[in-house]
Amino acid sequence: MDALSPAETPVSPEDVAEIRAFSRFFTNRLGVLRAGLLDTRWSLTEARVMYELARSGRTELADLRRELDIDAGQLSRVVARLVDGGLLTRHPSPADGRRQVLELTAAGTETAAMLDGRASEQVRAELAPLHPADRQRLVTALATARRLLTAATGPAARPGTVLLRPLRPGDLGWMVQRNAALYAAEYGFDQTYEALVAEIVADYGRSHDPHRETGWIAELDGEPAGCVLCVRGDDTTAKLRLLLVEPSARGNGIGSRLVAECLSFARAAGYRRMTLWTNDVLTSARRIYGRAGFTRVRAKPHRSFGVDLVGETWERDL
Repeated sequence: MDALSPAETPVSPEDVAEIRAFSRFFTNRLGVLRAGLLDTRWSLTEARVMYELARSGRTELADLRRELDIDAGQLSRVVARLVDGGLLTRHPSPADGRRQVLELTAAGTETAAMLDGRASEQVRAELAPLHPADRQRLVTALATARRLLTAATGPAARPGTVLLRPLRPGDLGWMVQRNAALYAAEYGFDQTYEALVAEIVADYGRSHDPHRETGWIAELDGEPAGCVLCVRGDDTTAKLRLLLVEPSARGNGIGSRLVAECLSFARAAGYRRMTLWTNDVLTSARRIYGRAGFTRVRAKPHRSFGVDLVGETWERDL
């Protein structure tokens, strides 16, 4: 489950073009390039300053500049216009007279509320024609985009909301597709690995015993981000199979949670031991297994899926 580094995966011109096309589409759609935002005389930057001050209350100018990541000269000009318009007050900080404190006036608070209400109505109008399922897809996709870009380029993002849930119709197909695509991208596995995963999943789907076998999908902010199966080995032994965590979701503890869920289910189902088979190249997964109390009991070189590997069997008592 180790992803390639960014340096090993150059950004394609097609990806750049797609992001830029969406940016143009969305700014046009919301009309943010117009002279007045939301049919008012205020610019986007002025509206954003008022929004932040309405949200946070009295704020030092330097803190506002850091929050907005805006040029100091530009922010000073915006603040001056809002002060002149009677929407903002500016005075020295009681703690340090060299620092300026900003606060909305009553008129500024009213204006900020008006702008916020109009912005919400604009978005509501965009979402209203969509089917509820499509709305959720859109909201989830945008949340995912924000989380990925924040994690890659900015300070650490807030931890995502992780949910482990039972399998639903369509999940088995997702497990096959994501295993095949990720292992091809990260380890060079060929289609014989996809065939193996499809066989495992098909056997589970056709004949699993729900009292002694089950599986989970991990969702991160509403999107599938990982999976695992717990299946019968024999009357006393459970098998952990097809553990996977999406590259974009790693670092949220999803792999450990999926393994812990397997162990808990296997104990409750009456198994006395759990076993799994993996390969030496899966270093992140092997660390998770070790932390969960598994021990490597066998290792054997083999050539499978188009590459040379060392297969490993790991076990632990329950």
